[in-house]
Amino acid sequence: MTYARNDEAFANVTQVPMDRNESARAICRTGDIPDGEAIAVDAVLPDGEENLIVLRFGEAVHAYLNICPHAGRRLDWAPGKFLLSKGALVCAAHGASFMAASGACIGGPCRGQGLRRVAVRVEAGEVFLDAGRAAAGLSGTSD
Repeated sequence: MTYARNDEAFANVTQVPMDRNESARAICRTGDIPDGEAIAVDAVLPDGEENLIVLRFGEAVHAYLNICPHAGRRLDWAPGKFLLSKGALVCAAHGASFMAASGACIGGPCRGQGLRRVAVRVEAGEVFLDAGRAAAGLSGTSD
């Protein structure tokens, strides 16, 4: 058996960055979220499809998985309807309270835990998943 050598097969290859997502779709618009309130949106994350809580306070937008760390249940009291009081998001199932800006549990049965943050960015009034920040391990707010 003979083998042919092909030096061209080992030439330098130009890598295309995989984090360039030119077909990215917004998960919502900032105008969809009343200031100081939250909405629920479905989004495809690296681990699969998830329901997210997206909150807006002025120009700042925060997103979390819609899962309470205490019991693994959704936080909304009705689909897409959330209890917010004095800057805290309240779980409708067991009353756990989370700081809206950080996701940290500040009261209730999951004290010391927190919501799982999802990195987002705002561009021209649209909210996008921010794969670059997520890959870098950075928490995601638009502020």
